Amino acid sequence: AVVSTQSAHYGRDILDPEAFTVLIKMPLPSPPVFLRSTGLYDVDYRILVACRNGNVLVMKKGLNTPKYCITLNSHPVGVERIGKSIVIATMDKTLLCYSNKIKTLWSITMPANITCIATMDYKAKTFKGTLVGLDNNEIHLYRDKFLLDTMTLTDVPAMLQFGKYDREESSLVVITRSGGLNIFILKRTASLSEGKSSAAQGPPPQQFQKLNVPRKTKTFVDQTLREREHGTLMHRQFQHDLYKLRLTTARNYVQALQKKMMPISSNNFAPLKLAANVQGIGPMFRLTVEIMNTSNSHPITGAYLVLVTNDTLYVLEKSYLSLPLLVPSLTYNVNTMIRCTSDQGITDTVSVFVYVKGKCSPVLTAVIDMPASESMIVG
Repeated sequence: AVVSTQSAHYGRDILDPEAFTVLIKMPLPSPPVFLRSTGLYDVDYRILVACRNGNVLVMKKGLNTPKYCITLNSHPVGVERIGKSIVIATMDKTLLCYSNKIKTLWSITMPANITCIATMDYKAKTFKGTLVGLDNNEIHLYRDKFLLDTMTLTDVPAMLQFGKYDREESSLVVITRSGGLNIFILKRTASLSEGKSSAAQGPPPQQFQKLNVPRKTKTFVDQTLREREHGTLMHRQFQHDLYKLRLTTARNYVQALQKKMMPISSNNFAPLKLAANVQGIGPMFRLTVEIMNTSNSHPITGAYLVLVTNDTLYVLEKSYLSLPLLVPSLTYNVNTMIRCTSDQGITDTVSVFVYVKGKCSPVLTAVIDMPASESMIVG
């Protein structure tokens, strides 16, 4: 007999059922809550101990300390050993399964809180499953991680036990939370064989539905033959185009860095971020420039904006805009008006340069595409 005690050292003892003497005494790190034992004392045995601290210990013959320790995310509700698997139910609506080497095999999230679990060993059909009681008055039967059957009660199940009752070899005893006792007898014609289980484990029925694949056209066949004959040449051409694309991208990136056309400055002395937008339908437009100091604690002084455009198409209200002290992490808006003087439907760009006193080259550059004026469209 395996007995667990709650004392100063939290012990677990193995007693001789005839002489009532203690054969083995082993201390535990926390008070035990659930015990499950398998095997023979003289041959080999394993004992599962679920402790109050949320750990599940695995004891083995010949060891004075636990061989394995399972750390759970929630406190256990029940522990069962089914074959070579360890099934654990926790308070977070999860049913876990581990191997003998404490490797997670699968986990299931239940639709309600778990109140109790039990092993269903139906020897007449060599069936072993897991009975799970839920606080929504249901009992679920699982084989591995697949749901086989569901039973609804009138009260929440508090304890489950499957086994022999009187002359019936396969009976389920259920004690409810209100203290009621229910006894269910499994029909001898019940089908819990591999057929039903394999149907649950197999692929979904949608996998066997035929797809409406269109018939192969002559163009498709010709293209397939062409790819077979010229596969090497097509691959080389693809690699050539890919290298050319990478080279063009790198050149444009270097050009943007040299002309300071990046939206964020890469200079350490003036880390700025620039954004611009145009409002209006013409011929008068409003240009708004947003600038922000991206440094952590260094303010920037002496910064100003210079606007350049085609004088034959646009007239700038201000081509020089002075900026105040740029405090880090604050956005400053600078506005100016632009008037379109052409009625030929021609558009151009406006270039915005950000300078800092003491530097001859711009810190940032933005090129803005001007929209078409409404008077041009109507005319």
